[in-house]
Parts: sequence; structure tokens; C-alpha cells
Amino acid sequence: MEMKNWKQILLPYTQAVEELKVKFKSIRNHYISLDEYSPIEFVTGRVKKISSILEKAKKKNIPLEDIEEKIEDIAGIRIMCQFAEDIYRVIDIIRARDGKDLYIEEERDYITNIKSSGYRSYHIIIRYPLQTGHGEKMIFAEIQIRTLAMNFWATIEHSLRYKYKQNMPVQIQKRLTKAAEAAYQLDREMAEIREEVLKCQESFQLESNIIGDIFSNIQALKNKNNTQSMTEVYEMFWTLWEEGDMAKLKEFSESLQFPI
Repeated sequence: MEMKNWKQILLPYTQAVEELKVKFKSIRNHYISLDEYSPIEFVTGRVKKISSILEKAKKKNIPLEDIEEKIEDIAGIRIMCQFAEDIYRVIDIIRARDGKDLYIEEERDYITNIKSSGYRSYHIIIRYPLQTGHGEKMIFAEIQIRTLAMNFWATIEHSLRYKYKQNMPVQIQKRLTKAAEAAYQLDREMAEIREEVLKCQESFQLESNIIGDIFSNIQALKNKNNTQSMTEVYEMFWTLWEEGDMAKLKEFSESLQFPI
């Protein structure tokens, strides 16, 4: 495979990554628009670098003409979750799309079957039907689903592994193994307080929505040139805000919609 062809080869993978990112971000935004908790915290994506593709092909004895069929992670999507439990909700979301806008080829559970390095994550290999100027093209993509703690560890480990190749110092490897266990324990601790965290997030979202409604209603009053003193309205808002009573703030917001 000549080097001049690489740009042409990787272009569909770049398009696939962007489309998949939009799909999963839209799922997250759908939950948020409904004021519901989203199991997706954020989404990233990347196309494997040419050097990494060549290195993997050499390691696995894959002829260059076969890389698109035998290297499954040229296109990569990473979905981060707050809690380990959310990972399985995301897995269910992806499984529900199987046969519709993507096709699941394989699932690899590195959460139950932890790698010797300490790596934890859930991988789903898919084929994604990409619409190109030359018709439909099926693209392999790897979706990694992990918690924020798992991702932090994996990012550091990847950087060190890249630096040292196959010669990572034993002492650093031991520290990484301990750090992996610490990340796991963090996820366990967060799971223990998950319900409390969700209640706080829900309360914060409710408060944010009420405040947003209040200022929208105040703006509507101003636009109607309402004779009601806006100074009094703002003073009332700040008084209720300092009290922190959401029920009173909600009543205040509703009163602004139908001013006397």
C-alpha cells in the first residue's frame, strides 16, 4: 500500500468517528432535555495514527492490503460514564441499535475479565454503515465504555506504554497496578453513594431550571413594558434565593407568568 493512499483510506474512518460522536452526544442531550440523568457523561473519538496502524499490522502479521478488514479499531469512540453501573446502561443502548444504524460484531468485557496490567473497560466492536460519495461502506469501529476513573488510569498507562514500548520499568508497572486498584476502589466508593450523588444532581438541575424560568419570565415582563416595578421583582428574587426554598421560588416564577 503506497503512502499516498493513506489519506484516502482514512477519510471514511474520520467521517464515521464524527457521525458516531454526534449520535452518542445526541443521546446524552436527549436525557438532559427531559431533565433525566444521562448514563453518558461525555464522548470522544479518534482515528488511529498511521504509525500505530503499521505497528499493529506488523505485530499481528497483517498484510497492509488487509488492514481494513483485520484491524478493528482504526476508528475509535470512547464513552465516559460517572458510575460503573452506567456502563451497562450504555451497553444496553448500543445493543438496542444493533441491526438498525450499526451492527455489533463482538463484545469484550475487560471489567469482569481484567487485563493483567489492571486495565478495565468494556469494548464493543461494530460495523458502521457509512454513506459516502461512492455508496455505502461498512466501517469497523471500536466503542470503549468506561468510568472517569478507568479512563484516567488508562490514559496515563497508554502514555507510559507508548514511551517505554515493551520495556516499561518493573517499579513503574507495579505502581500502575496499584493505581488501577485505587481507581477500582474509587468506582466502588462512588457506587456506594450513587443515589445521594444523583439526588444532589437532580436538585441542582431543578434549581437551575427554576432560575432559568424566573429570568425568562422577568425578561418577558420587561419586553411587555409592564408597569410592575422591576426593582421590586429583583429584590423579591434575591430574598427568595437567599432563603433557598425551591418551592417558594417555583411559586414566584409562576406568579411572574400571570402578574397582577
